[in-house]
Amino acid sequence: MAHRGEKHGESLASALARAQAKVEETLAAILPPAAEGPEGELFGAMRYATLEGGKRLRPFLVVASASLFDVPEAVALRVGAAVELIHSYSLIHDDLPCMDDDALRRGKPACHVRFGESTAVLAGDALMPLAFEVLADPATHPDASVRAALVVGLARAAGPRGMVGGQVLDLAAERVDLDVGGIARLERLKTGSLIAFAVDAGAILGRAPEAERKALAAYAHDLGLAYQMADDLLDVEGSAGATGKEVGKDARRGKATFVALLGVAQARDQARRLAEQAASHLEPFGPGAGTLRALARYVVERPA
Repeated sequence: MAHRGEKHGESLASALARAQAKVEETLAAILPPAAEGPEGELFGAMRYATLEGGKRLRPFLVVASASLFDVPEAVALRVGAAVELIHSYSLIHDDLPCMDDDALRRGKPACHVRFGESTAVLAGDALMPLAFEVLADPATHPDASVRAALVVGLARAAGPRGMVGGQVLDLAAERVDLDVGGIARLERLKTGSLIAFAVDAGAILGRAPEAERKALAAYAHDLGLAYQMADDLLDVEGSAGATGKEVGKDARRGKATFVALLGVAQARDQARRLAEQAASHLEPFGPGAGTLRALARYVVERPA
């Protein structure tokens, strides 16, 4: 199968910025507009927690993987927006006092700080079904079987054997000693499952052959671990101003992380090895996967 891939000669920075702007536009059109009355605060909280912030890595992965199979960008953007709605809901709930108890997110007060806990919980609750509404809409894809595959895939990635299950393990990591294998499983569920779906979504949209879906799944697996190792390093070495969130909290809570077990130098080396390994899985796609290869390097070298 011939693969198109990214726009010819476009740098990763340019591709990220272009996708980020288009994802923002797509999300703004999907989210409920500002309104008066009892629902107004809910709609405001949904937009506050979702718009104007974040790297939009997951939607970018949908767009980049879909481009390998000549999927129209507008279609990939809607699917990417659905993934971002799930990610935003998870961040709202992660920040709650009963979870990670974080007051800062994306450089501004967390949703529960700005709107109160009850509204924040409901905003997260509302973002989740909205994501599935987007995927199930014929405007996303004319083929009902493709839409169904996307709904099932995202449900699995976000559910008890995916992101939510990972959050349970994450809370347990503050009171239970985990080895490297245990931390890897935690992160594969909490962070990696949504990243894996984002990559696979492009293949679902493009009706990719099984061998190519497996290659992309291997890429996403290693990318997700590399991303989390880099995130753990930023929690140790970064600043709240650069990352947009509180740093150093893992160490204060005695939480098991890759950095806590491996040390800074070994964790950084392992993250780079995983990034290189992720890029190697893209060999079947040739030069068209250049953006995805560059992204693997970016996630471990990013300043924040």
